[in-house]
Amino acid sequence: MNPIWLLITEKHFSEFPLFPRIVGGVRWNSSCREAPLLTAAPVRGLIDEQISIRGRFLPALCPVTVCAQMHSDDGDLWESFAHYNTNADGTVNLTRDHSVGGSYLGCEPMGLFWGLQPAPGGREGLRLRKKNVETPYVVRLSLRDGHVSPSEAQSAELAAVTAERWYMAPGTQRIDIRQNGVVGTLFLPPGPGPFPAMLDLWGMGGGLMEYRSALFASKGYASLSLAYFGHKDLPGPQNSINVGYSYFKSAFRLLQDHPQVCADRIGLMGLSYGVFLTLQLATQTDVKPSCVICVNGPVGSTVKLSDVDGSSEDFESHQTHWRYDDEGNVSFKEISLPANLRPETKVKLEDLVCPLMYILGEDDLSASSIENANLIEETLSAAGKSQLFTRLSYPGAGHLIEPPYTPNARTSLWSIKPTKRITLWGGHPAPHAAAQEDSWKKILDFMEKNLRR
Repeated sequence: MNPIWLLITEKHFSEFPLFPRIVGGVRWNSSCREAPLLTAAPVRGLIDEQISIRGRFLPALCPVTVCAQMHSDDGDLWESFAHYNTNADGTVNLTRDHSVGGSYLGCEPMGLFWGLQPAPGGREGLRLRKKNVETPYVVRLSLRDGHVSPSEAQSAELAAVTAERWYMAPGTQRIDIRQNGVVGTLFLPPGPGPFPAMLDLWGMGGGLMEYRSALFASKGYASLSLAYFGHKDLPGPQNSINVGYSYFKSAFRLLQDHPQVCADRIGLMGLSYGVFLTLQLATQTDVKPSCVICVNGPVGSTVKLSDVDGSSEDFESHQTHWRYDDEGNVSFKEISLPANLRPETKVKLEDLVCPLMYILGEDDLSASSIENANLIEETLSAAGKSQLFTRLSYPGAGHLIEPPYTPNARTSLWSIKPTKRITLWGGHPAPHAAAQEDSWKKILDFMEKNLRR
């Protein structure tokens, strides 16, 4: 994959109405000093690519602040900042230098991106998720005089640059799928194919999340992001799972039958409740995935799927194991303890025949991931299949381990109706960011090994 990079120059800034027009930098009080310059390379790239951010033509050994600001697809302002001291040559280089304050500390080349948080005064319970993958995040990076915060307007802005962060590489195709009852979005890489593929499942947040699949396609894999809960094009009501195992088999077969997909090179990926669904699918005798990737989820369910006995259940009707912290935020962690799962829903893990990677955050506050990973490992070992299992365990990481350089939400709004609820996800910024970066590299390596052959 060779993305086509775009150098953003002064004439392009008119294309970004969210940000003010920038012409050059602000000069210091010296007629012989060049104007401070802030650069970002590349200024247009995929979300998982590092950006090199550098400031030049600054006074030596002086305090400066580097800020990042952007708007989400919902229009909310997110920002981050870091305090640096310039070097003896009047430069600051985020790949090399250490932040001494702000959104993160130490040498964190991408800290401005994973450190983004809602700006003060913003809406409660926000979580940053890309809704329109056909547009980029447009991030305005600025260099300011002194150690300040973005809200301190009196601080002089010395220079600025804008960077685009994409989930879709040039040439990637996005295709709405409404076929044989299956609701999803298929992403195809540039080129003729056929391609190895992924069936991509999210959790009980519902809806149709496309950004991980878009990024998979940008890496050369066809990917079908599948909706199964809380989507207007699925059977109602939207607060219950109204599809069954046959629905997920249909989605897998849809990929197999696609002319641009290698039918014998399809993997499965699930996050949270999607872990149960991918494991259930992977252990069916008439479904033969090449590999399975699980992120922080259970091996069974407390909710029946609709085609088990023809009925469906509302997730919120099962509140026995819900727990609340002192601020009233809800945790679903105990729901997924193996002892609390319906015995008839537990996956027959001994039937697994393909490699399985299980990724867990040790600070997961939404699922009992350690206990479920232990059960998977023990079951496969007892079945003589321990060679199929790979565990990635990350201290300080929470539930929402996603593509790298994206901010973690320790809590976020779960529902508004019938009751407003904030749910706990867990994770601390720096270790969670490290987990996302490391696990993503290993996910891609795992897929390369098992789907390309």
